[in-house]
Amino acid sequence: MTAAVADDASLSALAHDHRIGVTQRVTDGPDGDVTYHLQVGDGQVAFGAGPADPEDVAMEQSYDTAVAVATGTLNAQEAFITGKILLFGDRECLMGAQDVFAGLDRVFRQVREHTDYT
Repeated sequence: MTAAVADDASLSALAHDHRIGVTQRVTDGPDGDVTYHLQVGDGQVAFGAGPADPEDVAMEQSYDTAVAVATGTLNAQEAFITGKILLFGDRECLMGAQDVFAGLDRVFRQVREHTDYT
């Protein structure tokens, strides 16, 4: 995932116009809790282990929710509305970065095709 995000030219182009740091926490997974980040700005996009620095937004969800969203059995918007994904931080910053998340979804879709969630 880290390489796929870093190598995506359209995400890098978006990073010239957007700046956001997002921390994602997934709890209760097979290997315990996991934290990773997306950092966008100054023409660069990074995805990797640990929290975003600086962090504008943090999201937390269980492993089961993360897998359900990743595999398409649960809509991400529904997961937010029902409280399965908790959101902390600057919601306006998050909304302003929708173009970034649309581009990121395309990259994630490619990675999901090669991921085994068992």
